[in-house]
Amino acid sequence: MPRRLRSKLPRDHRLLRLETLLRLRWYAVIVQAILILVGQFPVGLDLPLGSIGLVLAFAVALNMALHVRAPAGYRMEESAAFVLLGADILQLAALLYFAGGVTNPFSIFFLAPVLISAMALPLQRTIVLGVLAMAATTFILFYHEPLHSSGGEVLAVPDYYSPWLWLALQAAIVFVGLYAWRIAEEARQLAQALAMTELVLEREQHISDLDGLAAAAAHELGTPLSTIAVVVGELLHGSIKDEALKADLQLIKEQSARCRQILAQITTLGEPSAAPFRTITVSGLVAEVVARYRDRGAPITLMREGPDPEPRCLRNPGLLYGIGNLVQNAAEFAGSAVQISVRWDDRDVTIEIRDDGPGIPDFVLERLGEPYLTSRPWDENNPEAGPGGGMGLGLFIAKVLLERSGATLNAANRVDPETGATIRLMWPRHLFNELVRIEVSEYQISGLSSDAAGSRSGLKEAKTLSGSPESS
Repeated sequence: MPRRLRSKLPRDHRLLRLETLLRLRWYAVIVQAILILVGQFPVGLDLPLGSIGLVLAFAVALNMALHVRAPAGYRMEESAAFVLLGADILQLAALLYFAGGVTNPFSIFFLAPVLISAMALPLQRTIVLGVLAMAATTFILFYHEPLHSSGGEVLAVPDYYSPWLWLALQAAIVFVGLYAWRIAEEARQLAQALAMTELVLEREQHISDLDGLAAAAAHELGTPLSTIAVVVGELLHGSIKDEALKADLQLIKEQSARCRQILAQITTLGEPSAAPFRTITVSGLVAEVVARYRDRGAPITLMREGPDPEPRCLRNPGLLYGIGNLVQNAAEFAGSAVQISVRWDDRDVTIEIRDDGPGIPDFVLERLGEPYLTSRPWDENNPEAGPGGGMGLGLFIAKVLLERSGATLNAANRVDPETGATIRLMWPRHLFNELVRIEVSEYQISGLSSDAAGSRSGLKEAKTLSGSPESS
């Protein structure tokens, strides 16, 4: 993951809360003490309570020390959590050494530290803890104090049974550790990818908001420019004999008129009641996206087909980024051309992107849209690289954003003798109609009063400053 974006993600997504570990450790100590007392008295086992008590006392002392020294809510670093889980394995091994070794049915608790590590720590540390647990169970297989009844009878399983218990425990440690780590890793990757999606969407939204800011600035600047034009007009109609001064005033009038024209164009981009900005035809949206990537690879052609009226959609950053990512990939991988077709009817709206490149690799096609899945390695020295490297997040982000809008994304490689890939986006037509109707009505209602008030105040200010109702 590039450092520039990785730094914006949460850094403690794997860190364990000390309070959580302490709570689990207290539960373990309490359960161990209860089981030892039950085994000693109701069951009638003869356990070395002194040695076992020392092991439990060490666990209690460690818990109390951690509770006193660390504040509530403290998140442990990976190395500290690793050491603490390793201590749990050794403490359990010491208990079982005095209570029958691997043949003790509670040896299954060796899985707990490995499972916690697999869910919260990197794979390398989980492997080390797994090896430690396997080594501890191997040690207590050969070296342990056998269980005795209160009458002195040795309680032991047959000799041929102990190795099979040990083997089952080793297999369980490996399987549970790897299974839990794989599930947790996929969840972590998905969480990071979704966080990256929010960052990208926030960036696109920021860019879109600039249009609104420009429109607001245009509204604010319109009144003073109108006043300047009125005052300059009054001065030009007066008796000014200095030709140089008249030329300067004429230049000011021309430039102020030019500024007003520019501001008028900007204003149409972001007015609250300007439906062409908030809504746009589907082909217009795709054409806007295509304009961004015309010089980034193969030539792009755009075709539209469908009965009038053409459906309109909201011009939002999610659609722009999602479609843009697909177009960019097609342009970069295409051999000579990219064809984009926009089709619609009474039921569906479809955007189809076809290229003549090498196509999508099979392993990518099977898991299309999963995070961190890419056929090109990431180039740390060039974060903005196109075909030279990638994070495997672009298509995932695009798929998430497009599916939020109600789209269904399908991808396939073209059939021989054609080469390349085809990506098809499809929306139900009613989504466009409903969204546009709600958005336009809301913006028209909110914009009419503000525009009317702004126009009246601007005209009044121009008349007041010029002192000439006719000119204003």
